[in-house]
Amino acid sequence: MAPGHQITGISICGAGHSGSTLLGMVLGSAHDAFYVGEGAKIRYLHDEKKPLKKRVCKICGEACEIWSRFHWNRDEPLYRQVAAHTNSRIIVDSTKNPDWIDARTAELNETGDRSVLVLLLRDGRAVINSRLRKYPDRDPEQQILDWMAQVERSEALYRSFDGPKIRVRYEEFASAPESVTRDICEAAGIAFEVGMLDFAARTHHPLGGNNGTQFLAARQQAGDSFVSLPNRTRDYYKDHSGGISLDLRWKREMKPEHSALFEQVAGRFNTSLKWGE
Repeated sequence: MAPGHQITGISICGAGHSGSTLLGMVLGSAHDAFYVGEGAKIRYLHDEKKPLKKRVCKICGEACEIWSRFHWNRDEPLYRQVAAHTNSRIIVDSTKNPDWIDARTAELNETGDRSVLVLLLRDGRAVINSRLRKYPDRDPEQQILDWMAQVERSEALYRSFDGPKIRVRYEEFASAPESVTRDICEAAGIAFEVGMLDFAARTHHPLGGNNGTQFLAARQQAGDSFVSLPNRTRDYYKDHSGGISLDLRWKREMKPEHSALFEQVAGRFNTSLKWGE
């Protein structure tokens, strides 16, 4: 990337378990784009005190051609450094933390670059089912409350964000990926390419994020991959086509007691996010 070129930083906000890794890989498959994964984990690179899965590329591991050679100069804008390191002009980040997004947006604004915000929302029942699947020992009610708080913080960030932005429903994106991706590209001021939808055919180097989606990409990349599937999701992703498809596992997996608790705690809050009813 030439020093004088403007870069675009695309931040994905919302609650975890809403499809941000999938969306990040799709957007990161655009021409001149690079998907960092959860960019906040760049702080952990080369820090051996952190668990390995938090400080290395989730697909390549420690030998990653991108992250093994990257060192963040905290005195300089992060996305500018990543763009130069990866020869990209579009940096996609699914960290989701509002403070992180505010900091990166400030850097982009200071250097005359562009900051774009994508608010990704999903039916809360799907999010909570996914969290309970991953964290079965955590208090279900607290997980519901945490999800509500994350959505509220993300909505507040979206309202205050002064720049190109777009709200996206995971279910709409997964059901009509070309149409929704075109809308996001238009909002972000980047060119849409049909090849973006075949995200698994591209090479990715994500930090953090969803193991299942990364597995779909990794199985098409050459060599061994670092990412592995936990027992709870192995069958679903091993039989997956590899394309973009709507995940409605919550409808058959969510226990009646958890469904009842969700309705009691967050039913009204989730009204506008309900899908398929």
